[in-house]
Amino acid sequence: MKYILVIGSGRSSSVLIEYLINYSKKNDIFLTILDQYENKFLQQFSKFDNFKNLVHNINNNDFRRNEIERADLVISMLPPSFHTLIAKDCIDYKKNLITASYVSDEMKSLNSIAKEAGILILNEIGLDPGIDHISAMSIIDSLKKENKKITSFKSFCGGLIAPESCNNPWGYKFTWNPKNVVLAGKDGARYLKNGTIKKISYDEVFKTTESVFIPNFGNFESYPNRDSLHYKEKYKLDEVQTLVRGTLRKKDFASAWDFLVNIGFTSFDESREMITKDVYLDKLKMIKDKKILEMLNYLDFFDLKFKNSKSNGQILQNTLEKKWKLQTQDKDMIVMQHKFEFEKGNIKQRLYSSMAIIGSDSIRTAMAKTVGLPIFFAAKLILEGKVSLRGVRIPVHKELYMPILKSLEKEGIKFIESTEQIN
Repeated sequence: MKYILVIGSGRSSSVLIEYLINYSKKNDIFLTILDQYENKFLQQFSKFDNFKNLVHNINNNDFRRNEIERADLVISMLPPSFHTLIAKDCIDYKKNLITASYVSDEMKSLNSIAKEAGILILNEIGLDPGIDHISAMSIIDSLKKENKKITSFKSFCGGLIAPESCNNPWGYKFTWNPKNVVLAGKDGARYLKNGTIKKISYDEVFKTTESVFIPNFGNFESYPNRDSLHYKEKYKLDEVQTLVRGTLRKKDFASAWDFLVNIGFTSFDESREMITKDVYLDKLKMIKDKKILEMLNYLDFFDLKFKNSKSNGQILQNTLEKKWKLQTQDKDMIVMQHKFEFEKGNIKQRLYSSMAIIGSDSIRTAMAKTVGLPIFFAAKLILEGKVSLRGVRIPVHKELYMPILKSLEKEGIKFIESTEQIN
């Protein structure tokens, strides 16, 4: 019997756990979920002989390492700051590891010793990063095989709310970590535009938007996301002149959020002066757009129950957790689009590859599906001995992205492609 250990069972793990349960029952595998918090969702699986839910402090080294030693495969669904700790344990016990998070510098430094241990530490195999990698690489390799020169690559992704559940003027509700949403863009952004590197600060991020059309769902807007320049090397886009990755939101979101950034409402700095109601209302007078005013007035920041908050950012987060809460009947939506420009000879073309997924309910969300299923299919490949890669990796290799992409398509996670001539 093989053992799978999943560490962490937060809001993005529900679909992953369901698929692992079903796979384990059919393949003589024992599944253990380790988390330091109780999770009611897991109680339904307690009747299965091949399942165990452990509630224990993750920082208890002896307990954690004992569970990792028993496992054949470890999946970390913990916050990114924990991944290196788990990775070092996996190296010590020669256990393969999967995470959905970006490869940190600390994680990258483990590459050599992970190879020496003969294990794979697979990162960036969720939604974004994850599905973005495997879908983009499929197209990139296909275009290169046809000797087409890729001159522009834009990639956009957003976790939003389904149209039928869209009942607030922002068109947004939380489907993942609220604080991360509040802090979005704080490090500014870097991208490539027409051969020139563009570097923009936090107070410019939400002013730098681009309209994106998703088939069947209409127009969205995108703002630049972190450092896009890394992807030139990751995807081997040596000749690209424009390269940008962006976050998708409903139209007008960025303009309203830009107002909050510029007056300081997204700051968690406790030494910064708190924004008073009078100051806030005075700033609102500068806004002439009725839609933006409606969005900002909807938030009602000065609810007395938040009067003890220690920073403006905490007031904003508390307010949004109340106003943007995903209700039981709500469905979320994931949208993603890649836009390529390429040429061969004198012919220039543009290719759009778009995906939209709607969740089933507030537990089996589109976010949980698009994060969890790539992890599940990667786990399946590793357990079945179909991956030869070792060391710290991301899913830009054909032996990973091709079978995972095909498996996702069978689950309804597929891209619609269209191509047009560029005059």
